[in-house]
Amino acid sequence: MSEAPDPEVVELATKVFDLARQGQADALAAYIDAGVPANLTNDRGDTLVMLAAYHGHASAVEVLIARGAEADRANDRGQTPLAGAVFKGEDAVIRALLAGGADPEAGTPSATDTARMFGKAELVELFGAR
Repeated sequence: MSEAPDPEVVELATKVFDLARQGQADALAAYIDAGVPANLTNDRGDTLVMLAAYHGHASAVEVLIARGAEADRANDRGQTPLAGAVFKGEDAVIRALLAGGADPEAGTPSATDTARMFGKAELVELFGAR
């Protein structure tokens, strides 16, 4: 039988996930530096990078990756931060993820497949050049 999560831990995790959604790069850096796992996931498998990327916060993505967060970590549905950034049209986030080592072929659908689906030929070309 598993123990119920500590309410204080849940409150802290919720706060950190909200910081990622809001793009609070400095605050995220401070929490990661203080020991919050860079690859912390929520109940859907979304990482802090996924949340920051999906909400268009390139600087938060960069801070997280610089502190060890995986640029490609897929959520429980197989979606990657890069595919989400392509879907949302977040060019700065796409560049930050690529600079952080994101693989355009990772995930389901991949970022390349997502770019094709939405007719973003420039991204298909960019991803193919990698």
